[in-house]
Amino acid sequence: MIKNRMKKIKDLPQDQRPREKLLKYGAENLTDTELIAILLRTGTRGKSAIGIANELLDNFGSFKGLAGKNISEIQKIKGIKGAKAITIAATFEIIRRVVNQILDEK
Repeated sequence: MIKNRMKKIKDLPQDQRPREKLLKYGAENLTDTELIAILLRTGTRGKSAIGIANELLDNFGSFKGLAGKNISEIQKIKGIKGAKAITIAATFEIIRRVVNQILDEK
């Protein structure tokens, strides 16, 4: 897991930055934190998108825990405001619909 003390993703070697790592190695090779950081796109003053993603997972435990939260619960994390919370909620709704479509086909 990448530590919260990192101020900026730009401080990472280029091939270890989440977006570049996804392009080079594929999404399946990213950590949960890195995948969420890509959704967040940016961090805040003093905390990178990776730091915020770590905090989300620390608070909610997993994707499953995060998926069950509403926008106001997600926004309790410092650095998560409207647009980021909406992106997270929309992502999990897409996942829910994909899973339902797969189950409906079986």
